Amino acid sequence: MAACRAGLIAIVCAGWLAGCGGGNGGGGGNDGGEYRAGEDGGAAVDVVPGAVPMVSLVPDNLGDGWQVSIPEAQSVNGAELKRRLEELLTSGSGGMDGIVIVRNDRLVAEAYFNGYARDTQHDMRSVTKSFTASLAGIAIEQGLMSLDDTLAQHIARFAEFDNVDDRKRSIRVANVLNMQTGLDCDDGRDSSPGNETYMYRRDDWIKYILSVPMQADPGTLTSYCSGAVTVLGSIIASRAGQKLEEFAERNLLNPLNMASVRWLHSPLGVTNASSAIQLRPRDAAKFGNLFLNRGRWYGTQVVPEAWVERSAQRLTAIRGEGYGWLWWKGYYSVRGNVQSGMYASGKGGNFIFVLPSERLVVVITASNYNRNGPSYGFFRDSILPTIQ
Repeated sequence: MAACRAGLIAIVCAGWLAGCGGGNGGGGGNDGGEYRAGEDGGAAVDVVPGAVPMVSLVPDNLGDGWQVSIPEAQSVNGAELKRRLEELLTSGSGGMDGIVIVRNDRLVAEAYFNGYARDTQHDMRSVTKSFTASLAGIAIEQGLMSLDDTLAQHIARFAEFDNVDDRKRSIRVANVLNMQTGLDCDDGRDSSPGNETYMYRRDDWIKYILSVPMQADPGTLTSYCSGAVTVLGSIIASRAGQKLEEFAERNLLNPLNMASVRWLHSPLGVTNASSAIQLRPRDAAKFGNLFLNRGRWYGTQVVPEAWVERSAQRLTAIRGEGYGWLWWKGYYSVRGNVQSGMYASGKGGNFIFVLPSERLVVVITASNYNRNGPSYGFFRDSILPTIQ
């Protein structure tokens, strides 16, 4: 549906289940439609140019800010990596559309399939949440808000919402960032009134989410709630005095030389801070690389160092997978040793994997929105074994 395309204008799309997404999937290593760890609804429509599939282990220097290298120079087994990537050309990519691999701050490999190319923006779904978390960290650093601020103190019409009580008035910014608002909002449960599917059918997303009943005290129950993240995005925008995407461009995207990023909006123009950001895989990898370098992009501080350290914390779990500060947390075997890592995850098999101890970032984009896909397994079983 062209009407669902993300951009810098408000998008009107009432029939989310019919054409703009809806449904579950995502974290915990799940790529497609089977729910494991909470996922998103709002979806953009990718523009697929019909490019020829390609695998490159000598990535081009495009002047986009990336330094490039051959894999062997960064202790990656280039021959084995080439074999595994080229198998996707001959046997099919299983719905994976793009793969970008970064080691030691150098882009060492990229591959594209199914008509996608390095310049194609891809709908990353709930990967958006991890971007919003960084914007929150930047806003806090700038004194626009704090983790202990309540949502109520930043939303003038809060008292007008339904089911307002002392518990709802006490929801803090930190609760949103750890999926512990206490709202009856669970994207993995169809009966939950706060399920994002129902929010996307309304014009006023903020009013809808903050009108659902409470089910627990804030901070006591973990429940994957996309709508609350969009509320947080609206607070950042309000405090900054500009649209969320404008705040993002000035403070996050422009410093990373991200030239082309799109966002989805509600019928009332509220930016979807929880889902459907569209960006190029090489740009997604830039964001991930910040978390290898204490928030710096080749020496320029972009995300506050303290926020990067906080983002690595595993504070709770959702469906058995570690979670904290709008990032998933996992453990991975590299050269026979177990390493901790973090990842941004979006429905369809979209991931930004970050393994700080290995100086490794891997981006996988995919379109397995209604079926299980191979993205998580390909990272674990095909890419990690090539790391030396």
